[in-house]
This record gives sequence, C-alpha cells and structure tokens, in this order.
Amino acid sequence: MLHKARTKSEELKILEYLDSRMNLEEGDKNHLIALNKGYEGEVLFDKLTAGLTSQGIVLNDLRFKVKNTNVQIDTTIIFQKTLKFYEVKNHEGDYYFSEDKYFSWNGTEWANPLHQMRREETFYRLLLDEIGCNLKLEPSLLFINPAFTMYNAPFNEPIIYPTQLQRHMDMLNNVSSNLTSHHWSIADKLLSRHIEKSDFIQLPSYNFKTTRKGFTCAKCKNFSVYLIGRKILVCSLCTHEEGIEAAVLRSVEEIKLLFPDLPIGTGVVQQWCVILSTKVIKAILDKHFRAICNNRWTYYI
Repeated sequence: MLHKARTKSEELKILEYLDSRMNLEEGDKNHLIALNKGYEGEVLFDKLTAGLTSQGIVLNDLRFKVKNTNVQIDTTIIFQKTLKFYEVKNHEGDYYFSEDKYFSWNGTEWANPLHQMRREETFYRLLLDEIGCNLKLEPSLLFINPAFTMYNAPFNEPIIYPTQLQRHMDMLNNVSSNLTSHHWSIADKLLSRHIEKSDFIQLPSYNFKTTRKGFTCAKCKNFSVYLIGRKILVCSLCTHEEGIEAAVLRSVEEIKLLFPDLPIGTGVVQQWCVILSTKVIKAILDKHFRAICNNRWTYYI
C-alpha cells in the first residue's frame, strides 16, 4: 500500500527548467543527466512495488536528518516483522568491484554504492531507535537497469541484480504480513521526520534577466510554440496542444520555483510568457490567485 509517493526533486525540476532557458555548462548538464537517470530508475521500481499483493506500507523518497547528518532513502517497505529499504541504482553498462572499490569498465572509479547503502543503514537504524521501532531492518542494493552487468561482485552482500528482480518481487508478494495500527504509526512517525528540501542542491548561477523568456511546450520542452486564436498553444515540433490558461499557470509555477523571492505580478508573468497581453494574464491570475495590493504594485499569492 502506497503511503508516500515519489516526486521529482526540486533540484531536478530546476535543472530541467534551466536546461531549456540557458546553456548549461558540461558539469551541470552531466549532473542533470545523472539526476534524471536516477529518478527514472526509482520510478521503475515504484511501478513494481505498486503491484505488491502482500500487506506492506510503501514509503518512497524519504529524507531525514539524523545526528546532524542528511540521509536519503529511495524506497522503504514496512511489513509485519521487517522494515526493508532499497538503494536503487540505474547504472547501465559493465561495472566491477576491486579491493572494495567500484569501477565502470573503462576504469573510472565511482562512489561505492555498498558503502552508501551501509551508511544509510547505520543512520536509519539510529532513527528507528529514536521513534521506538523494533522491526528488523533489512537493506538491499538494487541495480534495476536490464543493461547492467556486474563482474567480481561481492558474494555475501544484499545485492539484487536485474536478472533477480522478478524473483525478489515474487518473494515480497509471498511475505506473510498482517499490519496493525502499530505499523501505520511507524510509517506516520517516519513521515513526520521527512525533510521536503535537501540541504545540498547543486545549481548553476542564474537570474531572471539572463534566462530565456517565452512559453515552452509542455511535452517536448522546446520553444517552438505558437498561438491559435486566443486560447490554444500548439507546438510546431511535436504538435502538442495546451490551453492558454494551463500554460500560464505552468509558467507561474516555473517562476515560483526558479525565483522564490520574486513577487508574482502581472508584469513579471507577461515578461516570462512574452506572447500574451497583460490583460489576458491578469484575468488568469485574478481567477486562480489572491491579489495583494499596496501603494506601488499588485502581486498574487
């Protein structure tokens, strides 16, 4: 049973917006690709856990601060006697372990995911002690990409490879589990400790003046959109259509995320959208937000 859904991180959403509106440097572009690939792998596992037939409480994408240390847990499943958590990796290609180090086939060393999982296990155990949970904690390192191959793998570690994933899901479906209010209380306590925003966000420098303005296509993210009549935006590349009202509201959310300290006013939104008049934008903002007026300007909340 899903108790906390996964959403894109603020960092990933901001980088996706910036990728459309400025030229990201190579390091930022690679960071965006890595974040997106990781998110896609986690979503793949979410689709599998959504089909669980045994009684289990699924909590996705939990972030905690334990002993002044930030901890992120990709997936947690609470069963009657155990609390399982997964570190999900969407690595693709050939990798190998050597002397407790983790390498891609070309010899590039990567952060050892087993070390990451063990670190998470240590702090998760401390957190469970703090909230009074005595369920057995069972960690797993899950490689979910079917195009992933591991060589010289440690034998006695809780690693799940792509070829083992279906068997693992079958095992989860056969777990004997009867949940009580105690288990739901544990889930709610974990949610109460969840931190929405990460302390560590890696973003390039940007500002309102230098970011590219204009509507982007809601589907393909290109700027190749044009107005049909007064109510429809159409993308000339993918032919996706979107109502003007939805496009303006989407733009407002983009502005809020990119520039959280910038008041949302008619002029700001018009500058961002470009092709719509202030009259049209004001009507949409008046409909969906509350106007706050002072002696100098009006902004919306």
